[in-house]
Amino acid sequence: MPFDESSTPRVRIQPQPFDVAQEIAALQAGDPRVGAVCTFVGTVRDRNAPGAAGSVQTLELEHYPGMTEKSIEAMVDAAFVRFDILGARVVHRVGVLLPTDGVVLVAVTSAHRGQSFQACEFLMDYLKTQAPFWKKEQTPDGAHWVDARVSDDEALARWGIEARNA
Repeated sequence: MPFDESSTPRVRIQPQPFDVAQEIAALQAGDPRVGAVCTFVGTVRDRNAPGAAGSVQTLELEHYPGMTEKSIEAMVDAAFVRFDILGARVVHRVGVLLPTDGVVLVAVTSAHRGQSFQACEFLMDYLKTQAPFWKKEQTPDGAHWVDARVSDDEALARWGIEARNA
């Protein structure tokens, strides 16, 4: 049976946990060209600064349905232009999450590992800075919205993309 790339959704936003093995299997299913799969799973930390263990009790993520998916789809398109990849998938959770919960999965397939690694990192740098998510941390001192980090903007800049967070 020939591989049908269009049968695998590239971007999903959801409140429920994702199954990494299931997502990888669906992404690479039946594609004999795949020689490499690179994945990144981001999890909720219990701190927002070094040495501040336990300072984050929950992380709440909000988004605009439709707009978020469209924005991430555009960056997946850009990854296909920049890198020699065969498939890509982004699953991002929304809602209230606890420390250690998986919040984002980026998976990329290619014929060789280098392109998968680069495309995966490219997509994560974009997601951290440009994807339209709003994050609120609940701490012992109350809730506050999370600002973009300068280090994340610098990571995006190395791909020649100017951060819009300044």
